[in-house]
Amino acid sequence: MTGIDETRRGLLIGAGLLVLGIKPARATPEAMKDAIRTVIGDAPLREGKVTLDVPPLVENGNTVPVTVAVESPMTDADYVRAIHVFNEKNPQPFVITVRLTPRNGRARIATRMKLADTQTVIAVAEMSDGSFWKASAEVIVTIAACIEDIN
Repeated sequence: MTGIDETRRGLLIGAGLLVLGIKPARATPEAMKDAIRTVIGDAPLREGKVTLDVPPLVENGNTVPVTVAVESPMTDADYVRAIHVFNEKNPQPFVITVRLTPRNGRARIATRMKLADTQTVIAVAEMSDGSFWKASAEVIVTIAACIEDIN
């Protein structure tokens, strides 16, 4: 496709969205904070216990490896109830929620996610005692996902 065709397509899509009153989906840092508050309510969010492993620099945002581990004995009395992952610039701030029980044996998840742009990723661990712990990472994305032109 030529540059003119791509420009025309973008203009037509933008005009159509404007006429329909639809805004392109894109989370913001404030939307991410609101999403986290939806999960934790008024509880304090503490640093620690959570290890977020995501590359600091990714060439292509279409498939970014993410691993979250939480320090926990995973016993009936002390375990991780859930691990939540959030981002600040993708179309939606919620990435994933994984529910755990003591039967999991350890609190560790690994997945891949798309990143629309350079942004902050936050992992939140919800503990059985009602506390919430977090870790965050800045990820630089050189080729963004979620917004690439697909031919």
